[in-house]
Amino acid sequence: MIRTENVTVVYPGGVCALRNVTLGINKGEFVFLVGSTGMGKSTFLKLVYRDVVPTEGKVLVGGRDVTRLPRSHVPALRRTMGVVFQDFQLLPQKTVWENVAFALEVIGAPRHQIVRGVPEALKLVGLSNKANVYPAELSGGEQQRASIARAIVNDPAILLADEPTGNLDPDTSWEITQLLGRINIRGTTVLVATHDQLIVDRMRKRVIEFDEGMVVRDKDRAEYRDETTEPGVLY
Repeated sequence: MIRTENVTVVYPGGVCALRNVTLGINKGEFVFLVGSTGMGKSTFLKLVYRDVVPTEGKVLVGGRDVTRLPRSHVPALRRTMGVVFQDFQLLPQKTVWENVAFALEVIGAPRHQIVRGVPEALKLVGLSNKANVYPAELSGGEQQRASIARAIVNDPAILLADEPTGNLDPDTSWEITQLLGRINIRGTTVLVATHDQLIVDRMRKRVIEFDEGMVVRDKDRAEYRDETTEPGVLY
């Protein structure tokens, strides 16, 4: 589903965000990307949805080299993905229903798809009873649920989540992570960049750890902390 081959990303000014990263992520996997701030997690996600182009190497999504994708074809690539951010990015002047519908409207989806798809997405995230309220009337967890509904309303093959629980309390963070797990069970490939040790340890999924732009650990059914690390030392 996703593969990087010897990828290096150097930002303007000489900051090296990723160094010679080769990874493969299979269709239907749930993967946590962990590591300290600035170690390359978010850059990896940006490579997948072509917000960043590597300085060296290849990025393949669905067998297609997106590094060579013409700019005019990038919107079509992104329609196969959903993206969730830490700060929700909901439109305050639109209701929850309108926020979710907007994701379909901008890609020119027909009205019947919107009318069918929005209620289904809201039901999946548990917000059917909040369809007509505005983001300011929602709790933080509810806002993130609305953001997830918007990301999945087009039934994407891949869901990318960048610190989706960063602004939430532990109980709400776990609820959001369980929701991402249910979406994964439906067949969506899910990548989550996170600092949240609790959710990683409880989910026990594949963990890819970045340090100084390099992959230093890639392990299935892993915890946030490497078992070989000194007690009390976290990444």
